[in-house]
Amino acid sequence: MTGLRTGQLADAAGVNVQTLRYYERRGLLDAPRRSPGGHRLYPAETVTLLRVVKTAQHLGFTLAEVAELLDAGRHRHGRDTGLRARAGEKLAEVEQRLADLTVIRDTLRAAISAGCDDLIACAGSSCCPLPFAELAGRNDRAEPR
Repeated sequence: MTGLRTGQLADAAGVNVQTLRYYERRGLLDAPRRSPGGHRLYPAETVTLLRVVKTAQHLGFTLAEVAELLDAGRHRHGRDTGLRARAGEKLAEVEQRLADLTVIRDTLRAAISAGCDDLIACAGSSCCPLPFAELAGRNDRAEPR
């Protein structure tokens, strides 16, 4: 019987053994064959699959999203459920996060430049660049009356 044993696969893919077990439980990896001695034996292409999963995670996809992408690829559910559509959605999320982070960065720079040193004192100052009044207004609207 040929195949990669658990440690060999983990080393080749750059993951740990617990990750392999977890991915099996999550259904990302098929249960491997067993050697006559009971050792798990994974096909060599599992290395590529694991690298794909880890790369997708680094791009911001959750394991659930990765599982859906893998399933769509296996079953060819149609173009709208494939990588192109999901990558477009993920790109929109990333761009929104970048916009949010830009606002946060600019606000923090303004607070540093304004010499804000005490949150309570700053909150009461009209020249404070931190959005205390705006956030308070949002919280008032969000709280049930």
